[in-house]
Amino acid sequence: MTTHTATNPSYDQLPIIDLSAADRGPQARALLHAQLHSAAHDVGFFQLVGHGVTRAETDALVSAMRAFFALPAADRLALDNVNSPHFRGYTRTGDERTQGARDWRDQLDIGAERPAHVPAPGEPAYWWLQGPNQWPAALPELRTAALAWIDRLSGVAGRLLHELLAAIGAPADFYDPVFGESAHPHLKLVRYPGSAGDGTDQGVGAHKDYGFLTLLLQDTVGGLQVQREDGLFHDVPPLEGAFVVNLGELLEVATNGYLIATNHRVVSPPGATERFSVPFFYNPRLDARVEPLPFPHASTAPGITDDPANPLFAEYGYNELKGKLRAHPLVAERHHADLLSPA
Repeated sequence: MTTHTATNPSYDQLPIIDLSAADRGPQARALLHAQLHSAAHDVGFFQLVGHGVTRAETDALVSAMRAFFALPAADRLALDNVNSPHFRGYTRTGDERTQGARDWRDQLDIGAERPAHVPAPGEPAYWWLQGPNQWPAALPELRTAALAWIDRLSGVAGRLLHELLAAIGAPADFYDPVFGESAHPHLKLVRYPGSAGDGTDQGVGAHKDYGFLTLLLQDTVGGLQVQREDGLFHDVPPLEGAFVVNLGELLEVATNGYLIATNHRVVSPPGATERFSVPFFYNPRLDARVEPLPFPHASTAPGITDDPANPLFAEYGYNELKGKLRAHPLVAERHHADLLSPA
């Protein structure tokens, strides 16, 4: 059985996990599993290297993203997500909310390119989350780069999830049936334009992610902070070539709290400094029910986080819809007023 050692309590950097160690023989893989087990159980966050994504692949995405944010405002606003009942498209600075407060960033939300699924009578409302993306006509390379990134990172995240489950003694392929062709990946292209100018510094407020795994590409500016074991938020220094990985709420549900979804936030960069980041969310099918994971440490699991303001659902679509209605009030009011709780 894999040994489990406590995380070094240094907060200068997250644990660093080298995924390529899985291919370097039994001893290297066993060490990888011990490190992955500790990082996922104790911190819920780590830096991932050895993932195989090349500099050329990254540059193609980053250059298309920077070109998008350099478009005239009218071109970006033509993709306003208020026009999409599927929560796809462009969100102008200040229109997204975390814990009721505005996030000082603008972004483009992209998912798998699929036809709209308008829920039929009796079907769950979360099917609204499936639908087409909105793309800038002036920048066809963005569509190519973004959809290629979704495919590439889906492969990396799937491999990482297998190693993570094996690391805690679970069947590596246990959740394969809830992914596949109908998985619901989500990509954000995000720009933080600098400080809001009114004394608030919330780039994005403290939150947890809805799905299984998040792989974040961040630039060199910094600003991401993770809540560590001491209860304080600590900076995550950018690491060249690494993805910052965090566990989502579904892995906390799946392991009854043995693996943790950790609060994190972004502090706006100072002055007019821009920060760019690309979070990729590895999510299962909308109608996936997350069955409890069979693993040898289940008896020591503390239970999932009990937060009445943030209930966790085992059926993934409800978990994401809950978050989207809260984060995008303008879209919710225009298209989904019937799903909003009365004041």
